[in-house]
Amino acid sequence: MYRLFLLITLSLFARGLAPGQTFSLETTDGLKPHQVVAASAVNKGLKGVRVTEPPGATGNEDPLLLLPVKDFENGMIEAEISGEPSSDAGQGARGFAGIAFRIADDPAKCDAFYLRLTNARADDQVRRNHSAQYISHPAWTWSRLRTEEPKKYESYVDLAPGEWTRVRIEVDGVKARLYVHGSAQPTLIVNDLKQGVAKGQIGLWIGPGTIAHFRNVKVTKK
Repeated sequence: MYRLFLLITLSLFARGLAPGQTFSLETTDGLKPHQVVAASAVNKGLKGVRVTEPPGATGNEDPLLLLPVKDFENGMIEAEISGEPSSDAGQGARGFAGIAFRIADDPAKCDAFYLRLTNARADDQVRRNHSAQYISHPAWTWSRLRTEEPKKYESYVDLAPGEWTRVRIEVDGVKARLYVHGSAQPTLIVNDLKQGVAKGQIGLWIGPGTIAHFRNVKVTKK
């Protein structure tokens, strides 16, 4: 066992990555909610953290569950996530769930990748093409990015609402890649992160009208 651990550690250092921090998220210990409600929960038989909007949410907040990770600049974030619209969600709800990174002291400022879990199998090709999304709040919302540079910051990937989905985000300077389902090829490529190079926290992100679950988050700094 020790030999295996040593080989993994040496492999990480060879790639320029330090050994990572892993958060099973079977409890909410050490997590800091910002405009969300979080609780331990079971989804599809697996333990994780359930994240929802607080009562009275308007949809204009930046809902995040912050991990105890500081000064993340470059590296890799891996997680299992699930999302679906809540029972009282509006017509535009898609089950928005993702990961925010380089979160500033003001959590309203961050970069993020997220999934629209109900879009992938919709009977509408345009909507299917909007399954995965990059945003950079507060200035670069999904709507601004779609208006000013259509198709560049979103992509299709097969998804199912409520199911656990593996994601991996790789960040290096002003570039970031989103990988889904363990694929060797990225689902979405961003070569011009709108914050530029920055450092900050990592958070679990949800959108309006969403019930999301998260588990097994691993953060590996470079």
